[in-house]
Amino acid sequence: MLQEDDIQSVQRLNEAYERIIQELGKVIVGQRQVLEELLTALFAQGHCLLVGVPGLAKTLMIRTLASALSLDFERIQFTPDLMPADITGTEVIQEDKQSGTRELRFLKGPIFANVILADEINRTPPKTQAALLEAMQETQVTVGGQGHALPRPFFVLATQNPIESEGTYPLPEAQLDRFMFNIFVDYPTEEEELQIVKQTTAPQDFEISATLDAAEILQLHQIVRRVPVADHVARYAIQFARLTRKDKGEVPDFVRDFVTYGAGPRASQYLVLGAKARAVLNGRYYVSTEDVRAVALPVLRHRIITNFNAEAEGLTSDDIIRRLIETIPRDANEARTSAAVPEIFRSADAR
Repeated sequence: MLQEDDIQSVQRLNEAYERIIQELGKVIVGQRQVLEELLTALFAQGHCLLVGVPGLAKTLMIRTLASALSLDFERIQFTPDLMPADITGTEVIQEDKQSGTRELRFLKGPIFANVILADEINRTPPKTQAALLEAMQETQVTVGGQGHALPRPFFVLATQNPIESEGTYPLPEAQLDRFMFNIFVDYPTEEEELQIVKQTTAPQDFEISATLDAAEILQLHQIVRRVPVADHVARYAIQFARLTRKDKGEVPDFVRDFVTYGAGPRASQYLVLGAKARAVLNGRYYVSTEDVRAVALPVLRHRIITNFNAEAEGLTSDDIIRRLIETIPRDANEARTSAAVPEIFRSADAR
């Protein structure tokens, strides 16, 4: 449960959140939803995959965010010839000039930073992609049988170009599942694009002010986890994952028709964590079903695998999630009054 000090910290985080958005606005035009989803994942201790066509300032956005949070930043450009040691580091033989003895010394790779930009992560083979798995899950890397702890906080923010397939290596589902959010970066509006052109073709004179530091972020991670969540909100969250598993009980017809594999338990965990972080960022000490709906798309879109029928109908995982949002009742009243809702939803509140 939240203590008095935690409540004050929630208020400070809400104020810091607005300042961070203002600082990012000095460089990034528009993309408010993307920035909100990025910050939600970061304060929930999650990693993000940003998907968008080239030229949408994904790299600039991540670099600026690291500056606003006063965190160490490293960019790794993923290429077909990149090796795991180029990311994690390697052991080298070093000679002591006085004694003449030689010993192995570990040279840290670029992954030893707070914020890692894995640029175009799908351009490197699976062997190198897998070098991130232990780091993302355990916050450490193992080289030569020796574990090396990574600095905290630690975030992997990867980018991916969705329109190219030649010379790319799609991320396996096991690695995609390590990313808390899959964030879609869309084109700017006409007015935003006009502002981008004017801003980037004129002399630029701005300075990003640090809003939070690493110690404060680590403290806020714990506060987010201590935010209470009501049973009906938690049950609402897990329905999003459970109702995508077509071979496990009663599911909506559109899931049975268009989904091959559904989301696992990690989706339920991230839905609740993301909802908690969103509530705290907005200055609230409780989680609502609206918070869960707000994070449903970035949490689930890379965890639902659609089938050929969906492809033939032009449906994506986003369409499936939006139908679930419309289908799953938000509260007991809606569960009782919605005739379109299957019995499983109406009985869930009574159990």
